[in-house]
Amino acid sequence: MEEWTQTLGAVPLLLIAAGSIALILVLIIGAKLHAFLVLVLVSLLTALATGIPIDAVPKVLLDSFSGTVGPVALLVGLGAMLGALVETSGGARVLAEKMVSIFGEKRAALALGVASLIMGFPMFFDAGLIVMLPIIFAVGRRIGGKHMLLYGITAAGAFSVMHVFLPPHPGPITANETFGGNLGLVLLVGMVVAIPTWYVTGYLWARFVDRRIPLPIADLFGGEDVQPTNPPKAGTVIGVLAIPLVLILLNTGVSSLVSVGVFDGDAFWTQALRLIGTSQIALLLSVLVALFVLGTRRGESGTALEKIVDRSLGPICSVVLITGAGGMFGGVLRASGIGGALSDSLASIGIPVIFAAYLIAVVLRVAQGSATVALVTAAGLVAPAVAAAGFSPLQLACVVLATAAGSVFAGHVNDSGFWLVGRLMGMDVKTTLKTWTVQQALESVVGFAFVLVIFGLVSLV
Repeated sequence: MEEWTQTLGAVPLLLIAAGSIALILVLIIGAKLHAFLVLVLVSLLTALATGIPIDAVPKVLLDSFSGTVGPVALLVGLGAMLGALVETSGGARVLAEKMVSIFGEKRAALALGVASLIMGFPMFFDAGLIVMLPIIFAVGRRIGGKHMLLYGITAAGAFSVMHVFLPPHPGPITANETFGGNLGLVLLVGMVVAIPTWYVTGYLWARFVDRRIPLPIADLFGGEDVQPTNPPKAGTVIGVLAIPLVLILLNTGVSSLVSVGVFDGDAFWTQALRLIGTSQIALLLSVLVALFVLGTRRGESGTALEKIVDRSLGPICSVVLITGAGGMFGGVLRASGIGGALSDSLASIGIPVIFAAYLIAVVLRVAQGSATVALVTAAGLVAPAVAAAGFSPLQLACVVLATAAGSVFAGHVNDSGFWLVGRLMGMDVKTTLKTWTVQQALESVVGFAFVLVIFGLVSLV
């Protein structure tokens, strides 16, 4: 595979990509075939159609599948266990009642979104969403049980904007390093961009689609009618859910101090703190604490707790497999060179640097699915032009965020996150396209618009 060179041009590669995506939609929506089978089949056909050597096809398929499933399976599995413990203990219901009593029913979705923004600062998109889901479901059930999109999209949009625009998430950090920018300025401008972008494309968009597509609250963790006689206090539930937030934030802080030379990165204690602050380990520790605090301490037997966590894994198996298959399809598109051919063509047009960074990231995102790959590749392609432009540090921060905005555009069937959000919230493919894909496109465009306004104001000073 290392010696193989793509000989097809951008046009045939684009046609193959478009045909593959169309085939996926036809087979899933029209023929009603299972998404996992369709994604695996179309991934294979796309690999062959783009000329990837036959002997390399199995490796491309398996590597991209396992590369996606590895972190996703751990996060979703541990998150489902934590969610089931919170749900069956009555903790989710208690916390939902508390939130509604404080903020009121009309502002419950806004409160969920703000909580997700706070949790989304140190937590990756998928980990944060998994941790918040039992609370989202409980609040939704408390208020009629018919507004999945209002609460789900509001929270998911909050995690998305934090993941896209703010350090310490890998996208803006990587682009900033590539461009040689100031990370503090990226964080400052990113906050200015992320919060109004979420309000427009997360909260307001969720209210809009919820009125048009009423969906019942999903039942991922079960236990909708569970009302234990001795539920935990709201503060206890908040403390359990805060464990991964605190550990991941600690990891972020230690890593930042190591990078500037304040702490020794080779010291045992710094390595230990960074280890327990990785998303998967932080969730593992949270589950262990929840088993005791929400289970054993409330009088639940070990056998009962074992059954609770075991039952939690069944509903998420389909989510993990479909997400992995979506990653497989995106991996095939990357290996085939589709994204590179399109970005090279766009880079040769000669448009302003900040627009070029955004548009190249958009093309790469739509072509191959991975936001991280889109951002890193786009940053590498425009880095020489950025260096030659002589931007001020603040302008450079805007270019970083413009590239990040492009990398989130319109996640669809080749994006593992598309399947994760759709399946976790109980949406079919058509509904996910009309809600989440459009939300991601709006988030990209609105975020870029805010960045452009800031860039223009800075340029006038």
